[in-house]
Amino acid sequence: MEQSRAESLAGPAAVPSTAAPPPVVLRPLAPAGPGPAGRAAAPSAARPRRAEGSARGEHTHCEPAAPKVVPQRHSVRDQILEALRGALLSGELAPGEVYSAPALGERFGVSPTPVREAMQLLASEGAVETVPNRGFRVAAHSPRDLAELTEIRALLEVPAILALARTQPPGHWAELRPLADDTLQAAACGDRTAYAETDLAFHRALLEPTGNRQLIAVAEDVQRRAQLSALRAAPAPRTTDLLAEAADHLALLDALADQDHPAVERLVRGHF
Repeated sequence: MEQSRAESLAGPAAVPSTAAPPPVVLRPLAPAGPGPAGRAAAPSAARPRRAEGSARGEHTHCEPAAPKVVPQRHSVRDQILEALRGALLSGELAPGEVYSAPALGERFGVSPTPVREAMQLLASEGAVETVPNRGFRVAAHSPRDLAELTEIRALLEVPAILALARTQPPGHWAELRPLADDTLQAAACGDRTAYAETDLAFHRALLEPTGNRQLIAVAEDVQRRAQLSALRAAPAPRTTDLLAEAADHLALLDALADQDHPAVERLVRGHF
C-alpha cells in the first residue's frame, strides 16, 4: 500500500535500476479541525543558503535557499521523519497532544506505516511517547531535563574537542567554516528548525576526527533531545540568542586554528 501511494505521488515514469527512486512529494498539512488527532505538521524548512564570507559580528542577509542537487531519499519513512522533526521543533506538534499515525498519514498522503515507523524512532529519542490504541503523545520536558542533557553534552563533547585541539592541524578547522556559516545564516533568518539542523551538522563535524562512531552517535542523540527540551522548558530563543550561539561557532574555529588552547576551553565550556 505504501508503495502504491508513493508511486501515485511521484509519478508513473520508470526509474532505471541504477538510479535512486524519486522522493515522495509530501502533501502540506493543512488544518483539519479541532482535536489532537487532527493536529498537523509542516515539512521541515529547507536549509538556508550559506552566508558567503561571513564572520563573527558581520551582517548577513536572510535570502531564499539556492537550488541544490541533493541525493534522493530512498525511504518514505525518512522523509516523514524529517517532516515530523521540523514540526516538533516549530511547535506545530504540541507537547501533551496525541497524534494518530492514520490521521497524519492521510494528511501526508502516505499510508500509516511510514508514519508509525518514524514515530517509533522519535519515541526512541524521547521526543514522543507511545499511547496504546491511540497513537503518540508529544513528550513534555522540564527545566531539570534540559539541565541534565546539557551536563551530558558537556561531558561528551568538551574533553573530545580539547583533545582534538592538540592533535588536529590548524588547516583542518578551516574546512568546518562553511558549516559554521550555515548556522549563522539560519540564525539571521530566525529559523529555529533550520538552525537546529545546521547546529547538529556543525557539532557532528567537530567530533568526526575522533573516529569514534559511538561517541558521535550518542552526542547527536543527546543534542537532539536537548534541542527539544530547550523549546519545552524555556522561552523560544530570540534571533539575537541564535546569532550569539552561531557566533560562538566561528570564534571556536578561530581559536582552534590559532591553537589558542585556553580560548578553546573557555569557548567550548561556555557553549553548553
